[in-house]
Amino acid sequence: MEIFNLSNPSLIIALALISGLVAQTIAQHLRIPGIIAFLIAGALLGPDGLGIIRPEALGSALSALVGYAVAVILFEGGMNLNIKRLQRESHTIQRLITLGSLITMLGGTTAARYILGWSWELAVLFGALIIVTGPTVISPIVRRIKLNRNLHTILEGEGVLIDPIGAIVAVVALEIVLYPTAAHFFTGLMGILLKLFIGAALGVIGGYLLALLLRRHTLIPEGLENVFTLAFVLALFHISNALQAESGIASVTAAGLVIGNVHTRTLSDLKEFKEGLTVMLIGLLFVLLAADVRFSEIQALGRPGILVCLALMFVVRPVGIFFCTLGSTLELRERAFLAWLAPRGIVAAAVASFFAQQLEGAGISGGDKIRALVFLVIALTVFVQGLSGGFVARLLAVRRKSNTGYAILGANELGRVLGRALRDGGEEVTFLDASTDATREAMEEDFRVVFGNALEERTRQRAGLDSVAACIGMTQNEEVNLLFIRRVREEFKIPRMLTVLEGHITEKIIGESRATILFGIRTDVDLWSLRLRRDIASESLWRFTRDEERTLSEALDLPKNLTNSYVPVAVKRSNKVTPVDDGTSFENGDELTLVVFHEKRDEVNTWMVEQGWEPIQPDVQ
Repeated sequence: MEIFNLSNPSLIIALALISGLVAQTIAQHLRIPGIIAFLIAGALLGPDGLGIIRPEALGSALSALVGYAVAVILFEGGMNLNIKRLQRESHTIQRLITLGSLITMLGGTTAARYILGWSWELAVLFGALIIVTGPTVISPIVRRIKLNRNLHTILEGEGVLIDPIGAIVAVVALEIVLYPTAAHFFTGLMGILLKLFIGAALGVIGGYLLALLLRRHTLIPEGLENVFTLAFVLALFHISNALQAESGIASVTAAGLVIGNVHTRTLSDLKEFKEGLTVMLIGLLFVLLAADVRFSEIQALGRPGILVCLALMFVVRPVGIFFCTLGSTLELRERAFLAWLAPRGIVAAAVASFFAQQLEGAGISGGDKIRALVFLVIALTVFVQGLSGGFVARLLAVRRKSNTGYAILGANELGRVLGRALRDGGEEVTFLDASTDATREAMEEDFRVVFGNALEERTRQRAGLDSVAACIGMTQNEEVNLLFIRRVREEFKIPRMLTVLEGHITEKIIGESRATILFGIRTDVDLWSLRLRRDIASESLWRFTRDEERTLSEALDLPKNLTNSYVPVAVKRSNKVTPVDDGTSFENGDELTLVVFHEKRDEVNTWMVEQGWEPIQPDVQ
């Protein structure tokens, strides 16, 4: 006897929501791809399991729910793409979403036709469905295995940009199957380009309009930016679909790409909001869609179904990567990794469920078989490639090197001076900050920025602190700096920690935290950031000319009349740039980045020369 009415749509959605979040929590604790936990949860709670979640009770509401969720997910995926990084890998990405899509479709169609013996119509629909990979699966995997930046960009760019292409191609293929005439075939082919063009154009226009609204402080009241953006995106999705059927998916992707690269005042906060919403929606959809697939349908595919999946993984994908990377600068091991990793995600699952409904409504059998095979592809590619991705990346040596780069807590003006000096020396720099203005300005300087509270574990995980060489605390709050470096050391065992010495926290406390004093002197971060912001302080570059090695206190023996007049930021030796701290020493030829207060500039310059320094660039503004 049922305690609850398990055919109640509201209850089903609520149960699917909490099930997805519980599954995501378990996946994070086990350090496995979340989609694995979602699929298991959907299977266990669905009609073939405990029978708690019954998607069929949602009726047509399931399609509407899927549409809204996919719009938000792809908008968030577009926001996370950096156009400058995409341009550096544009050759490979363009080929993957064009030639790669064609190869995947032909390969999937051929495999379904000759291995499973399906009709050409069903085989073509399956081939179109598995074009997509999907950012919802790719992004967590590449972050977890700490992949090289170029491969990370390629896989994430492919995952986001191929989703609208694959979905539109699949829908057009369905229309051709439902209305198989020569005229409809050619109309359908032209329709693919038309849907992509109209969708992308509306998305770019909508994205710039939304950016304009968000940039004006007086137009969108503070606190309403996130929900306004959500409503705008959903409206854009459905307006685009109303003007040109199935173009909405391209619109929201393009709009996300625009918003993510124009640096509005709310971008960082917006990204965090959309990321949390996306996690919730992905869990909801995968649980519902996985519960909607019957075990008997997957079992009926038998060994041929598994062979089709293996053909996609070990034949079709490698062939596609071979042709798509011809003429690129990628090394063989990088191409091999791209050939290995191509898990399918939420868009393939959602469109497959839509196909099953449409084919059933048209009286055409086979929709359930297509949906079952797509879910089998999703399950196998995620289980096999997702779980083995880290091992394969280590085997092929395509993971980011450990103990490289710097993470800086505090994207203030002084922090960005340090960041520029380190980046100019070839170091990767990641900023963490909860300030909207500071993170926007750091992103405008093309730094990698993680928005959020760095004292929260989720923010530190997103920043990838487990692979950096050093963490630096330099916010205006020295207690936060100290707590941050302590937590990072305990959590990630970072070899080098630096923090500013500013107010009442003593050198002894910093030493007990196994950290060093950034800049080697007491530094008022707020004061220096204000000076830099008002252009009453600037950077200068100096070279040490003494033959003997000098410690920081010897080479920069600060006289009392120059207190708070300059900050020694970073030192370059043999093309290696490091932050200055209380353990820094100087040798002949070392180059020092110095921030100088303009009011004392002449005195500082005279004193520097007396200490054995010569100016390389008196002012770097």
